Amino acid sequence: MRKAYPPLEPYNSGKLDVGNGHQIYWEFCGNPVGKPAVFLHGGPGAGCTEDHRRLFDPDRYRVLLFDQRGCGRSTPRANTETNTTWHLVEDIESLRMKFGIDRWLVMGGAWGGALALAYAQTHPTSVSELVIYSAFTARRSELLWFYQDGASWLYPEKWKKFIEPIPDEERADLISAYHKRLAGTDADKRLEAAKAWSLWEAEASRLMADKKLTDLHGSDPYALALACIGNHYFMNKAFFREAQILRDCGRLKDIPGVIIQGRQDIVTPARTAFDLHRAWPEAEFHVIDGAGHTYNEPGILNQLIVASDQYAG
Repeated sequence: MRKAYPPLEPYNSGKLDVGNGHQIYWEFCGNPVGKPAVFLHGGPGAGCTEDHRRLFDPDRYRVLLFDQRGCGRSTPRANTETNTTWHLVEDIESLRMKFGIDRWLVMGGAWGGALALAYAQTHPTSVSELVIYSAFTARRSELLWFYQDGASWLYPEKWKKFIEPIPDEERADLISAYHKRLAGTDADKRLEAAKAWSLWEAEASRLMADKKLTDLHGSDPYALALACIGNHYFMNKAFFREAQILRDCGRLKDIPGVIIQGRQDIVTPARTAFDLHRAWPEAEFHVIDGAGHTYNEPGILNQLIVASDQYAG
């Protein structure tokens, strides 16, 4: 069973002005002349962590990580203006061109995977390989599963905490009810809603409780960015047409790829990964029994390291 590479620090970092007041944080780690790769974090609104650097062999990869608009070390924090999937797609391409990269491996999971697929479908000649885990395509059925009725049956005690900020009469459409509070002017209600939204995601993500993850999702700045940006995206169907990612998978047929899915993933169930593989049969497909949603579940982490190593050249 493969484990993450040892911790490492960036050798270069900065911010890129992408317009409309947004400054996105970026960093490079690994080998400055290694194979280019970019990692796309989840959320929307989560941000990168130091452990994401450890998914690539630092002797063979030149890895770019960046915090998407409004989250992590990017500014302004939790800002949803001019913040859409297609802004992010062009931010990725702007970073590629800024650093003179011809093509790069793109890795992302959950929301990061959806963004990776959207980027590869928009700029296929910029992508050398594509590694997707915890597949998510932002279809209405996927959003309803996690934010309305489905996952709630598996974690009823955690679901109870999620719906507490919302009155009974508004619970028929929880994404909209949360939007009312997260986009509102009452700071206390906004923070209460943000923490409930963020903690629901954290506590449903892993098969076994993870205090580090729960503490991160319960912190005020992180919860506000994750909830405000994530809810903004999901109110707008992540700025996709229904099933757009699956319909456009023909654009990926010449890109070597891997799909990695935890069998017991509660946040983005395996059905989506199966649908993605049917639409993109050229990709390798690995279902990991005994694994949930997050990249550092042992079976998923093992397969991610195997995938990044096999493409290192």
